[in-house]
Amino acid sequence: MTDSTDLGAEDRKIVTLARSVRARNGVPEGAAVRDETGRTYAAGTVALESLKLSALQTAVAMAVASGATSLEAAAVVSEAATASDADRAAVRDLGGPDTPVLLAGPDGTLRSTLTAG
Repeated sequence: MTDSTDLGAEDRKIVTLARSVRARNGVPEGAAVRDETGRTYAAGTVALESLKLSALQTAVAMAVASGATSLEAAAVVSEAATASDADRAAVRDLGGPDTPVLLAGPDGTLRSTLTAG
């Protein structure tokens, strides 16, 4: 495991935002993305009867809806061991295959860094 203090300030920020959303909303996952201009979008899992989105899919959708044209990085805070293929695909669609996806545990400790590709 890698301590999240090993991350740069901007990556620490999106991990912190993702962790905050997860805790505040009491959802299984929190996520945050940073777009090409440095704006951040944070979201939690959406689990409605008619709509189910992971936290990362929701954060990417928020970025797109706000006019983002690319992503610099994404972060997910979850108990899951890895980011799902669907989550990585959402990041790849907007940010490209080399976009880093940071996976942190509920305590904010970085578990791994993947690429969207």
